[in-house]
Amino acid sequence: MNLSLLRPLRKRTGPERHNIVAEQSNISGMAALSICEALMLALNDANVLPETEIMGVLRDAALTHDQAEGSDAELEKHRAAADLINRIIAGVNSVRRSR
Repeated sequence: MNLSLLRPLRKRTGPERHNIVAEQSNISGMAALSICEALMLALNDANVLPETEIMGVLRDAALTHDQAEGSDAELEKHRAAADLINRIIAGVNSVRRSR
């Protein structure tokens, strides 16, 4: 366990602070992805949304990132997001999928 993560952010400077902020952002993204997947699975299990609708939501999200505009750095992030969503659609990153 990296105990340096427990120190308050305000006491850090330079690259160390940047790395911690980036790591916290990644953790937030992972948590958000897990929550969204759990919600989609629950909606499907409760027969609120069929899998075809959930897949449509995912395809729309991927398309939004594919069609994004911005700087090269922003476009790289959007492409990475679209790639991840497309892997989820393909079943590579999914907890479970009905077949």
